[in-house]
Amino acid sequence: MSSSKKPHLNLAILGHVDHGKSTLVGHLMFLTGAIDEKTMREIEEMAKKVGKESFKFAWILDKYKEERERGLTIDVSHVKFETGKYFFTIIDCPGHRDFVKNMIIGTSQADAAILVVSAHKGEFEAGIGPQGQTREHIFLARTLGIGQVVVVINKMDLVNYDYKRYLEVAEGVAKLLKLLGYKITPVEWEHEGTKYKGYAINDIPFIPVSALYGDNLIQKSPKMPWYKGPTVVEALDMLKEPPRPIDKPLRIPIQDVFTITGVGTVPVGRVESGVLKVGDKVVFMPPNKVGEVRSIETHHVRIDEAKPGDNIGFNVRGISKDDLRRGDVAGHPTHPPTVAEEFVARIFILWHPTAIGVGYTPVLHIHTATVPAKIVELIAKLDPRTGAVVEQKPAFLKQGDAAVVRIKPLKPVVVEKYSDFPGLGRFALRDMGRTVAAGQVIEVKPAKVT
Repeated sequence: MSSSKKPHLNLAILGHVDHGKSTLVGHLMFLTGAIDEKTMREIEEMAKKVGKESFKFAWILDKYKEERERGLTIDVSHVKFETGKYFFTIIDCPGHRDFVKNMIIGTSQADAAILVVSAHKGEFEAGIGPQGQTREHIFLARTLGIGQVVVVINKMDLVNYDYKRYLEVAEGVAKLLKLLGYKITPVEWEHEGTKYKGYAINDIPFIPVSALYGDNLIQKSPKMPWYKGPTVVEALDMLKEPPRPIDKPLRIPIQDVFTITGVGTVPVGRVESGVLKVGDKVVFMPPNKVGEVRSIETHHVRIDEAKPGDNIGFNVRGISKDDLRRGDVAGHPTHPPTVAEEFVARIFILWHPTAIGVGYTPVLHIHTATVPAKIVELIAKLDPRTGAVVEQKPAFLKQGDAAVVRIKPLKPVVVEKYSDFPGLGRFALRDMGRTVAAGQVIEVKPAKVT
């Protein structure tokens, strides 16, 4: 079955900075045939020369990015590979703090995620601690609506493939995922008369791997005979295809805008809902510019219509590159995207050194847009676990609080209700280079559009 016929899923790779995400993805790409032997040999030679052989699979991603940056591509950091069932676009979410912004944009487009956690002593503990990115990425994934997660416990080679360490790490991750409402179940395997325990998330067991040596990526590892669950590729094929809302109005958040000689203005983005056809009139909000779609491309293939989940570039007549920018949203003029005067949202405070009150002005990251915003009202404080109101009109909010607040964007931006358009109704608030809160939009007061 060719990739164009297989269902397509966007897969976010989450986890702390040194836990081996790039090595995992690079090795998976090699094993699934997305990278040929010749390219692999060249990369290995390069890595050997500088004495960094253990980085060879991680370099696949970097080489990919560098090569792609030379030509104009729809998505510089998007990498593809196939399993028996699905065609995956990998959204590489860097683990460094300053990349969380990209991660928010990336994760809001993901259908599922792989959470990479290192079993190496010290690394797991750092990632799951209060300042760790393992914790931050799990919180964000949950708030941004990723229901499907595959947990991969990496670097088992550095702990001698030890079952006890696997269980210790699995218990720590399970606790955190459970706290956020993911469905975690204990699982058991039997090997040579001995019972072994583990955990599963949404019925997929946490997988012990060595991304470097390929253990349990595609083939079962003889070094961990106690693990009887799926390999990473088998687990990816166990994911469910999300519903594609083709009957909803069209929404395409714009990631980039190009001018291509001989073609014209080409906005690039992922279709969140609805269907875009060649010949359609489209309106871009907030600039309120209307144009006509002349052609649509996905991964360099021309198509007549684009559906939810497709990453596309589309040529629009009647609009210049200067009319549009990243963060604008395309829709049909009959049902244009909503520009918000203000909106009410449920938020969860991930981090703040002191307290948040009315008048606080963080930066709002929603779909592909980034704008300053102001909290204009604290409506209610909620119990983070049940969502029940525990206090009306609190004076302030602090780390760990959940609340309903009213937010006013300080520049025009498209905001939709989470219940109508999940991809345009979940957001993060950032300040001081950190993610302060993540949330979902409950209601929107539309702005007057001129």
